[in-house]
Amino acid sequence: MASDSTIGPDIHAKAETLIEALPYFQRYAGRSFVVKYGGNAMGDERAAREFAEDVVLLKAVGINPVVVHGGGPQIGAMLEKLGVETKFVDGLRVTDKETADVAEMVLSGAINKAIVGSIARAGGKAIGISGKDGGLVTATKLNRTIKDPDSNIERVLDLGFVGEPSKVDTTILETATAAGMIPVVAPIGVGEDGHTYNINADTMAGALAAALGAARLLLLTDVTGVLDKHGKLLTDLSPKDIAALRADGTISGGMIPKLETCVSAVEAGCEAAVVLDGRVPHAMLLEFFTARGAGTLVSAG
Repeated sequence: MASDSTIGPDIHAKAETLIEALPYFQRYAGRSFVVKYGGNAMGDERAAREFAEDVVLLKAVGINPVVVHGGGPQIGAMLEKLGVETKFVDGLRVTDKETADVAEMVLSGAINKAIVGSIARAGGKAIGISGKDGGLVTATKLNRTIKDPDSNIERVLDLGFVGEPSKVDTTILETATAAGMIPVVAPIGVGEDGHTYNINADTMAGALAAALGAARLLLLTDVTGVLDKHGKLLTDLSPKDIAALRADGTISGGMIPKLETCVSAVEAGCEAAVVLDGRVPHAMLLEFFTARGAGTLVSAG
């Protein structure tokens, strides 16, 4: 047996990391983590491989990960390739029937199966589904209104076949996880009217996290997290904190809908939500299994 003097410091550091992670393994065993995956990581081979490894590790230590993915850039590229004109109203994509068909093809097809393949190569068993499978997500048409800055009159925007979850049946997710598989979910739902609706991936992930009573909802983004006015990372926020930061302009732009999703999920049954920089190697593991964390945690407070 090797003496202590022959064991390098790197080995000791690895052992200390495992010991630090042990209470988190114990705390989260048997719980669900819902991970929204998208952005730059989806187009980077190294980042995609590391993401798959992280998800497989979560499953290996007894956690039940559920992956929800986006695919806006890929949909846009396919629409351009097929010569389908993309229409926008006040900066928002209008999803007509033809666009909805292309979106479903890209999301439920190429992207979904690529993620399933990455997880398989990392040693896991994944199953690709959409919100249409097993009655997972019933959707309703999303209604958006905007206020005219001159007249102050609100008008309704018709974005076509864009929806939001109105009902979630987690049976198919629970069946898959119990069988040792990792569900990979495309953000597509079907309405009671029979129409197929494209759903924002963050919104989809939040709805699934709430329905599952997940221990964590994780939104992988292209930013460090929520920053204060001095550029310092805010590591812990409550819904009340978020409302105050939004009121004083600290939170703005695309971060607003992400945090709205976090608050909605937490208030509906998810234990906590995290906004995390998906560009950082193994950021999920740093967030979940170390005392330091790596992103912005949103909890009831």
